[in-house]
Amino acid sequence: MLKSRIKYNTASFVTSAPDITKLPADTGIEVAFAGRSNAGKSSALNALTDQKLARTSKTPGRTQLINTFELADVDNMRLIDLPGYGFAKVPIEMKKKWQKSLGEYLQKRQSLKGIVVLMDIRHPLKDLDRDLINWAIGSEIPVLALLTKADKLKQGARKAQVLQVRRELSALDGDITVHAFSSLKGTGLPEVAKKLDEWFLGPVIAVPPADKASDESSSDTRTTS
Repeated sequence: MLKSRIKYNTASFVTSAPDITKLPADTGIEVAFAGRSNAGKSSALNALTDQKLARTSKTPGRTQLINTFELADVDNMRLIDLPGYGFAKVPIEMKKKWQKSLGEYLQKRQSLKGIVVLMDIRHPLKDLDRDLINWAIGSEIPVLALLTKADKLKQGARKAQVLQVRRELSALDGDITVHAFSSLKGTGLPEVAKKLDEWFLGPVIAVPPADKASDESSSDTRTTS
């Protein structure tokens, strides 16, 4: 069972919107999942929530709308599945429509507090991936870059690819975290939950242990009074 402060398995579908005007009120906190049409966004969402929340397909580009999922155990917090970009074999006018709705969401949605950018670990940092990450940095929105389908590579190659992507993105001077991820094997899933917990609820603040001498002094004082 996934250990996290938020119960992501309580997520439920709210709406599919063609543009931001049809989304829920722009309040609370949203975390968006974005990536190329073949990057495995839906599979990642399903792995995180431990349910068939988002539709998966062998045909890339099936996510054509902005899909909204509400987290039941926290107030006014949502997961967003954005339309996939690139690759999809669809008419150019349809592709332009998707890109417009994606752009409007990223630029105008005030409740957006973090973006999970999913990239195939074998082909990361394509031009559109870089554009999205650069936009997020410019807007001071943190990024979790997930290198998906990590089970397709052996451990050594996987680690090397993660390190290479981390090196490249570190030069951008933004709030970017990079992890390998596999929805099939569960690789990286705890790291995803931890990062989303931070975006939704804030970082865990460690409480320093009470000073033992002070405790004993206080105890003595109570005893003699």
